[in-house]
Amino acid sequence: MITALVQFKLPQPISTSEARGLFMDSAPNFRTVPGLLRKYFLLSEDGATAGGVYLWESREQAEQMYTRDWLNHLQSRFGSVPTVTWFDSPVVVDNVSAEIISA
Repeated sequence: MITALVQFKLPQPISTSEARGLFMDSAPNFRTVPGLLRKYFLLSEDGATAGGVYLWESREQAEQMYTRDWLNHLQSRFGSVPTVTWFDSPVVVDNVSAEIISA
């Protein structure tokens, strides 16, 4: 499994309430993405940076999402180019489902 940490600066800080609305609007788009196991939407404490933590089955599947078009879309929508940082995720503890997952 692979984790991708995506971050981008917002044009102006937003509140958690505003972020929740934006995130809820886009959340359904991630329900059927091949290889995406989980996505956590993120907002920094100061409301100036947003992003997501994505848990993927494989890097190849993740790279299908993080295309030049995707980068351009986020840049045009939010005014900044997102960064993507990659992490191997050999073990995941999920306390909600009471699972320990290992690829």
